[in-house]
Amino acid sequence: MNLLSHTDQLQAADLQLGNDADALSQNLQGVQTIELHFPSFTDGRAFSQALLLRRRCGFQGDIRATGDVLVDQLQQMQRCGFSSAVLRADQSLDKGRELLSHFSAFYQGDVAQPQPLFAR
Repeated sequence: MNLLSHTDQLQAADLQLGNDADALSQNLQGVQTIELHFPSFTDGRAFSQALLLRRRCGFQGDIRATGDVLVDQLQQMQRCGFSSAVLRADQSLDKGRELLSHFSAFYQGDVAQPQPLFAR
């Protein structure tokens, strides 16, 4: 996962979705980057949007998390299909990278590895 600071210069996303948008009804033709917004760390609808975009729509481009993004959420974001995240101003890039490296495998399947550990 590519971690970005809120001060980084970001390339504009081809598609920006509010967390109440229907991810399945979007025209993804020519889209390389989709930005999903977290208005609050307690609102997890963007997790579902990312999963739908990857699994049902087959989107292969960059899915970027923006808004109230905490380092505590990065592992789940990555497992749901996010490929980049812009951290909230008070969050540490170094701590985020450290937390992403804690686990090398998971028992459950996810977007990156659909098969559960016992079936691999």
